[in-house]
Amino acid sequence: MGYPRALHRWIPHPVVWAGGLIAMLEAGLNLPSFSEVARRRLGVATLITLVCASGLAGWLITWFGGVWAVALVGTLGLAQRSLFDHVRAVARPLAAGDLGSARAAVGLIVGRDVERLDESGVATAAIESLAESFNDGVVAPMFWFAVGGLPGLFVYKSVNTADSMIGHREPRWRAFGWASARFDDLLNLIPARCAGAVLVLVGRGGWKTMVRDAGKHASPNAGWPEAAMAGALGVRLGGPAWYDGQRAERPVLGEGRAATPADLARALRLYLVACAALWMMLAAGGLAWRH
Repeated sequence: MGYPRALHRWIPHPVVWAGGLIAMLEAGLNLPSFSEVARRRLGVATLITLVCASGLAGWLITWFGGVWAVALVGTLGLAQRSLFDHVRAVARPLAAGDLGSARAAVGLIVGRDVERLDESGVATAAIESLAESFNDGVVAPMFWFAVGGLPGLFVYKSVNTADSMIGHREPRWRAFGWASARFDDLLNLIPARCAGAVLVLVGRGGWKTMVRDAGKHASPNAGWPEAAMAGALGVRLGGPAWYDGQRAERPVLGEGRAATPADLARALRLYLVACAALWMMLAAGGLAWRH
């Protein structure tokens, strides 16, 4: 499930609206002339504005649209199809031996210097992105939709968008985006661990790796699905990577061999099974709630 491309022409995805609001607030409030304390406070105000606006939008659709509108908009808020398509666009040329095209495709979903990546590096980067985005794009939105309906889904998607846009450690965003980054961490606390659990469950292994290695990751949440994926596939993820010409020493997740193009194909199949398992769990939960 995902947002139909044809619909973009007439009604942009809600994330686009959230991104526009974030960009407008950042341009007007995150001024270099302001002190770091002032920018942090304005960042908090930006987050509150975003949460209130997105929550209100979800409530209005629920109030006026009814149950069918909630179901339609809610399922369109899940990014499982677009994520699959982006990663498959890496897997296909990589399997065909076209490293240049695979590098270009993976460069659309990761921030590292892709020209330095060999076949294993491309496969590793794509698998890591798939695992982390399984939480951000599928599990967490589904979790908050189940907990808070459309308001919960819209708040999560808008905060996650804010984290990706302004939740960085560079000087420009460090103070202003602090609140958005921390709140995004909080909203992902439970879903990320659920995402990891689902991956090792359907992958029939990897619990030990997930529990042991998840905490090594720089993110309090991303390590759970990434370590789970490493354990389920029996490969190593993480390790050194280059960003903007600088080498970053990242911890290694897993203790297997280096990832290969075949492992990326396996990761995509595992992802599809995990998504199907989630839908079955959601359906079972809905039936149990009705009774």
